[in-house]
Amino acid sequence: MPHSRFSGSVSTPKVDVAIDMGNPFLNLTVDGFLKIGTVAAARVATEEAYHMIKKGNISSHNFEHTLKKMCKEGAYWGTVAGLYVGMEYGAERVRGTSDWKNAMIGGAVTGALISAVTNNGRDKIVTDAIAGGAIATAAEFINYLT
Repeated sequence: MPHSRFSGSVSTPKVDVAIDMGNPFLNLTVDGFLKIGTVAAARVATEEAYHMIKKGNISSHNFEHTLKKMCKEGAYWGTVAGLYVGMEYGAERVRGTSDWKNAMIGGAVTGALISAVTNNGRDKIVTDAIAGGAIATAAEFINYLT
């Protein structure tokens, strides 16, 4: 009986852009901003293209609206990511060790700062700090598993 086997591996392409700001903290922060900001902008572009095609209404007004939304979402999520990466790196430098606790600290500080900037009350800032720390810690643990 003939026997066949398929063997191979699939990997995701990696695109890396090196930006040297002269400081590792700034390098990581800008890198996080650009990567996540690009992902957020691409998500908006994809969603908006889907909605335009579904409605069958592609106009310059819709295109302009999409570009504005891409910039807004990209800047927002890029800022959150840059802030998180910077806070995690800062925690690592202050603590002198690289472990999951840096992700927790970075997430908590980022959640609290983003919440405070949006003029939330004290209780909301605390819950956002807890959520940020929990999400970052969970992501770090999942990253260890893979």
